Amino acid sequence: MHKDDIADLIDAKYSDLIIWLQNQTDESWTLGPEGKWTTGQQALHLLQSTIPLNNALSMPKFLLRFKYGKVNRPIRSYEAIAKRYNKRLKDAKGTTFKGSRNMKIPKLSDKQYILNRLQTEAKKLQYKTRRISDANLDTVVLPHPLMGKMPVREIIMWTAYHVEQHLETLKNYYSELAINENNLTLKQ
Repeated sequence: MHKDDIADLIDAKYSDLIIWLQNQTDESWTLGPEGKWTTGQQALHLLQSTIPLNNALSMPKFLLRFKYGKVNRPIRSYEAIAKRYNKRLKDAKGTTFKGSRNMKIPKLSDKQYILNRLQTEAKKLQYKTRRISDANLDTVVLPHPLMGKMPVREIIMWTAYHVEQHLETLKNYYSELAINENNLTLKQ
C-alpha cells in the first residue's frame, strides 16, 4: 500500500470514529454495556495507542534501527495484517495489554479534549506517514505488544485497522444496547 493511500486511510478511519463518537449521548461516554468499555474508554485507548506511534516516528530512524533492528521479511498487505491481528487477539483470549489494563473511565468534562487530541494525533500520523521515506517505512521496525516487531508501514496500516475495529465494536455494542432497551420498553 502506497504511503499516501495509508495516510488517506488513517484520515478516513479516524474521521469516521470521531464523527460517530461526537454523535453519541453523553451517557455512553461514562456508561456502557455490562463488562465492556464505554465510548470514553474506547476513545482514550485509541489515543493511548496513537501517541506512542507518533512519538516513535519523531525519533531519528537510526536510533530506532539500533534499538529494534530492521526488517527481515517482506511487507504484509492491509488484509494480511488484519487477519494476523484477529488471529493473535483470538489466541490471546481476551488478554488486556499493559497500557489498557484497568482502563479508567474518562470524565464527561474530558470528552472534547480527548476527541480533539485524537483528531490532532491522527493528523500528525497522516503527516508523518506522508513525510517518511519509503525506505524507512519498509526497513525500520517498531514493537507491538501483541504482534511483535513490525515494519513502520505495517504498524501504521495496523493503526488504521485498529481504529476501524474499535468503531465496529462500538457500533455493535450500542446497537445491541439500543435493541435491548427497546425490548425492555416493549415488554413493559
